[in-house]
Amino acid sequence: MIVTKATGFARFYHATRYSMKGIRAAYISEPAFRYESWLAALMAPASFYIANTGLQWGLLIATLLLVLVMELLNTAIEAIVDRAGTEFHALAGLAKDLGSAAVFFALFIVAVVWGGIIWDNFLS
Repeated sequence: MIVTKATGFARFYHATRYSMKGIRAAYISEPAFRYESWLAALMAPASFYIANTGLQWGLLIATLLLVLVMELLNTAIEAIVDRAGTEFHALAGLAKDLGSAAVFFALFIVAVVWGGIIWDNFLS
């Protein structure tokens, strides 16, 4: 039996629904994603005051979104590893550690970019 896939707007609609389902699942199941979502929601309005240019504003918002993207990928990695089995394996631990490190670096990028823009606009 051949399955026909949606095309055009229907495909976009279904893809958007799946994306929202994934975001909702991460928000419900992952405390770190919830914390980072709230942090982004609080910091995003501040970006309008902090930024002096459209480019600065874009960088501030992009770094917040980067953290959320990294957390979603980390959650996906953890889900796949947990699905593969409950016994400890060095590669499973490595995969989880690397996903966590990616989130850490994304948070570091937020600190550097936000700190740099605040320094340039208010402290220099």
